[in-house]
Amino acid sequence: MVSSMPNPDALLRIIDLHAQVAQLGLDLAGVMSLAVNGTLSLVHADGAAIEMAEGDELVYRAVAGSAANQLGARVSRDKSLSGVCLKRGVPLICDDADADPRVDQRACRRVGLRSMVVLPLMHMGSPVGVLKAYAHQPGRFGRDDIDVLELLAKLMAATMYWATRYGRDDLFHRATHDELTGLANRSLFMDRARHSIAEAERGMPAVAVLLLDMDGLKTINDTLGHAAGDAALIEFSRRLSVATRDSDTVARLGGDEFAVLLGRVETREALALTVERLQGAVDGTMVLNGQTVPLRGSAGGARYPEDGMEATLLVEVADRRMYSAKRRRKAEQPAPAWPPAAADALDGRWSSMH
Repeated sequence: MVSSMPNPDALLRIIDLHAQVAQLGLDLAGVMSLAVNGTLSLVHADGAAIEMAEGDELVYRAVAGSAANQLGARVSRDKSLSGVCLKRGVPLICDDADADPRVDQRACRRVGLRSMVVLPLMHMGSPVGVLKAYAHQPGRFGRDDIDVLELLAKLMAATMYWATRYGRDDLFHRATHDELTGLANRSLFMDRARHSIAEAERGMPAVAVLLLDMDGLKTINDTLGHAAGDAALIEFSRRLSVATRDSDTVARLGGDEFAVLLGRVETREALALTVERLQGAVDGTMVLNGQTVPLRGSAGGARYPEDGMEATLLVEVADRRMYSAKRRRKAEQPAPAWPPAAADALDGRWSSMH
């Protein structure tokens, strides 16, 4: 097959993606998220994912479209088209997953996948993962789609290189951890949550998911600046990490939202006590730009198996309970007032903008 130049509209979208990647800088997880969402529109796919090679498996580290609930899912290198792509280092197309012996047909049926295109992601001259686009109908993709996505894959490869100048191990760390706080990111959290649930299904102790929302981040950003907001997020994550066990996974899911994967939570009562304890651990004050400001968070938890049998469902239940707790705390315990100097700074900023 002879490669051809993508159409002008696709080239314009690729150029726009380049500009957005430049704005993200070395945030590899953010760039991967941008890439999979861009893939949906570039080739009109139903779902898209970046799968990173880890041991004998490939792990979904960025997802979009109908693949959104597959974050952290794993496929075998030896029994998947992604694995073949990784091994050969060339783009591959599957026209019909039901009749293609190269694919993991069970995994394809689980997400309703009938056709797909996969491209290798190269780092330091070696394939380290794949970019995948898929559709619910057979025969969806062709050479034109490969030509478009190869440009995106090259952009990803360049970003991987500059984000990970210190080697391959740093690549995986950047793909699975939050750059600001150093905590696990959403992808790694969901991966570990699914693994823990699988262990619990085999008789290991029950697990639970806890979500926390940091209250007042917008006020800090608006009053003292985003550098102060970043400092508050780092301190919030430090308090949360100190209050948890080494066996727990603490993650920043994005923005002001954090999560903890808790092992050995034997009862619902034990979970309630842990929610209360961790909520108390992050509450308090801190000094930012010479001002003592309040710092606190609202939390909610969900336990396997009674609150859900899947990681995504546990997160949804914990999220609802967290926002319920936030509303209840706001009614019962209004947020501590900012000191006069900080309040005056906010008033001054507001006046200068109007």
